[in-house]
Formats: sequence, structure tokens, C-alpha cells
Amino acid sequence: MASQLLLNETTDFLASHHRMLIGGAWVDAASGETIDVFNPATEEIIASVPAAGEVDIDKAVAVARKAFDTGPWPAMSPSRRGELLWALADLVEDHADLFNQVEVLDNGMPYNPAGAMAGPRAAKTLRYYAGWPTKISGLTVPADTPPGADHPGVTYVQREPIGVVGQIIPWNFPLGMAVMKLGPALATGCTIVLKPAELTPLSALLLGQLVEKAGFPEGVVNIVPGYGDPAGQAIAAHPDVDKVAFTGSTAVGRKIIHAASGNMKKVSLELGGKSPFIIFPDADLDKAIASAGRLAFFLQGQNCMCASRLFIHNDIYDRVVDGVAKIAAGMTIGPGLDPETNIGPLISAAQLDRVQAFVESGSREGATLVTGGNRLDRAGHFMAPAIFADARPEMKIVREEIFGPVTCAQRFAGDDLESVARQANDTIYGLIGSVWTRDLETGHKMAGKIRAGTIGINYHGPADISAPFGGFKQSGWGREFGAEGLNQYLESKTVVTRF
Repeated sequence: MASQLLLNETTDFLASHHRMLIGGAWVDAASGETIDVFNPATEEIIASVPAAGEVDIDKAVAVARKAFDTGPWPAMSPSRRGELLWALADLVEDHADLFNQVEVLDNGMPYNPAGAMAGPRAAKTLRYYAGWPTKISGLTVPADTPPGADHPGVTYVQREPIGVVGQIIPWNFPLGMAVMKLGPALATGCTIVLKPAELTPLSALLLGQLVEKAGFPEGVVNIVPGYGDPAGQAIAAHPDVDKVAFTGSTAVGRKIIHAASGNMKKVSLELGGKSPFIIFPDADLDKAIASAGRLAFFLQGQNCMCASRLFIHNDIYDRVVDGVAKIAAGMTIGPGLDPETNIGPLISAAQLDRVQAFVESGSREGATLVTGGNRLDRAGHFMAPAIFADARPEMKIVREEIFGPVTCAQRFAGDDLESVARQANDTIYGLIGSVWTRDLETGHKMAGKIRAGTIGINYHGPADISAPFGGFKQSGWGREFGAEGLNQYLESKTVVTRF
């Protein structure tokens, strides 16, 4: 199997001296410390980036504060902000092939389809937010005064940027996560300190180069790779940060909340999931099985939306489990740049060990491992995608987010929708879910009963960028995307006048 050839610009970018972006300058960490970046498919070092510490975070926050308070950014017209975002989108699109290859090498995701959509999807996201700056508006509130009152006036509400925003993104889809955070913050007029994950910092640093070329003022966007502790901790706790936006695990989300409490900064969190994928006996089983097999293992299962809990009606249980197992067993496992690869490596040796522990737990607790679950004896962090049958609600593989290519199947019987919904809702998470049925009445009733931020009927995944995305319960606070995603970066100010 032939691998995709690396572009010259990809090779040149990887070989360059990577620095962090603070206040329009590319600098090394104050401590001189660096982080080695590995290709998870080969375990080889492909780059080295600075490891930001508290001193670097202080500098980045200071320049972001200055850019927000006294720089040209707060005086810039909404139209111009939109033009800059559009210019950045054009540059991302121009460099889409470079971004795609960098994402695959840094993260391990298969080029088809995940890696190939990294650059184009990022450009689309930025263009969506480029249209928002001129459309952020307030409202006028009628004065509720009695007839003849001698205090007429007007009350209006205006929407203002929240200020300096600390953004901390995960490693599972790095470029997409970066623009998902940057787009709405820039559209509203905030300034940003962005920390990419230490495992996958490269696309964010490349994006920083294009932010400069697009013409954003110095200090508006600062990019500081580093570890969660100290860099992420310092951002979340910093007294001059007005808001922190985090995507990652629920466990780390709790730490963000605690760190942010010092100055009561605003917090938005997009956290974990344990998504129910419910198949009724009247569903189009060919489509449901194909979707379950694909979406259980997309990005090696390293995504918060993956179909990790299959609820299957007893009448079709064996057929569905067998179908998903055949899909899993037939997947090609290999490096992301190989066009035939369906399953790439997990992000790190630690993550592979963690997922393997879940596989061992599932077998130990009595679930039936139908296929996969084994670590591959080769360089790279590879394992075969796994499906467990006979899973029970109390099992660890059912309760906890695995974040790997493992799904588990549970049975349900009869047509009692309340009972099915109780099983689906028996989780601390509530990010997304899906219902598979030809009966739209059943589909819509179930959508109303499942406690999650996004529900698909014969579909599993997020909606378009114009619709809000986020979770119930411990899947997070707030929403990404759409107008609600923009609101996370705005404050409402009420002005009351008397004539």
C-alpha cells in the first residue's frame, strides 16, 4: 500500500524552528523548555515546540489585555473584523493540503476522510463566523411608565465582547477545534490566548502564521503550546482572563472550573460523551449497521460523539451485532497517509494502554468480545476496533467514556419508549444520541425523551455549524456553533436613560 507523498511545504514546515506567538512575535519559552511532537503511526519525533510556562502565559495575557483595552482592535469596525476573518479563511483554504497532511502526521487520523476535510472544514467555519460581526445587535426595551409620567426615556441593551479569552483545545481534531474556538471569539471582538494540546500543537502554530498574514493586529491572537499543568492551569486561573473556553474530558473540565473560580471568570465547557445509538426493529438496518460501524470507530473512537453505546431491539440484535463486527474486522489499520487506511493509531502509548485496560475490564466483567480489541505488534499505537456484546449497564465499558475504538451492545425488548429512554439516559453524560426507525412518530417521541444536546433521527453526529452544539449534564456548559456559540463571548449591557 502506497502512502501519500509529503508536500515540500509539509517537510519544510515540520523542519522549521517552531516558536509560540505572543504579541505578534514568535518566541521560545522563557524557560527554554520544549515538547517533542511524535507521529503516533511511527512513534518518531517529527517536530519540537516550546513548552509554555506561567511566565509565558503572563506575557500572552498581558498583550491580549492591551490589545483589547487600548489597541486598534476595539476601535475596528465590525465590517473590518469580518473581512479579516474571511481573509484568514481564504489563507487556510489556500494551504488546505498542508494543513491536512500536518493533521494526519500529528494526530494519526486517516487521511480519508478525516484528514482530507481538516483544511476545508476549517475554512468553512471561519467564513461562517466572518458573516457575524455586522449582525451582532442589541434591542430597545419599551419604557414601562404610567400615562402622564414626567420621566420618559429609553432603555436599550447592547452586546459587547467579553474581553480576554483563554481557550484550551484537545488533541483529537486539532485544527477543527482551534477554529471552532477562534471564529466566534474574533467575530465578537475578543482577544485570545489559545493553548493547543501538547500532543498536537502543529496545526495551531501553522494557523498562527496565517493569522499574521491575514492582518490581525498584534496581540489579538496569541498561541502558546504547553502542558495542561502549568500552561492550561495558568490560563484558567489568570486574574486578567475574562473567560475560559475548554474542550476536553469531564475530569479536566472540573479542574478548569476550580481554577477559574478565583476571579469568577465566565466558563464554557464542551466535555465528554457516552452516546446512545438506538435501533428499532423497523429501521433500515443496512443504513443503521453501516452508520454504527463507521461512527463507533471514527477518529479511532477518539471523539466525544462516537456511537459507544448501541441499544438494539432483541428482534434484530444478532444481525446488528454481527454486521457491526464484520465492519470492524474488515477495517484496514495503518498510518493515516495511506489512502486505504480506515483506522489509524491512537494518539499515544498512554492512550493505547488506557483503552486496552477498558477492553480487559469488559471481558473481566462478563461482556462478550465479538471481535478486535487486540494491540497490534508493530511500531505505532495501533489496536483493532472492538465490539462487545452482552453488555450490562453496571459495566465500566458502559459507564465510562473510553475514547478509543470500542463500542458495546445492549438489548431492549418490546415497544415501551419510556423504558428505552431510561436506559439511554442512564449516564452522567448527555452530548448526542440517535434513534433509528422508519416511524417518525417514534423518532420524534424518542428525541423528546433523550437527555442530550443533539439528537439524530436516522442520523448520528452534529448538525451544521449554524446549529448549537453542546451537552446536558456532565457533557458541559454552554454551546458551540451558531448564534448560541457566539453568545458565549458576549456580555449584555443595559443602558437606561431619562429625558
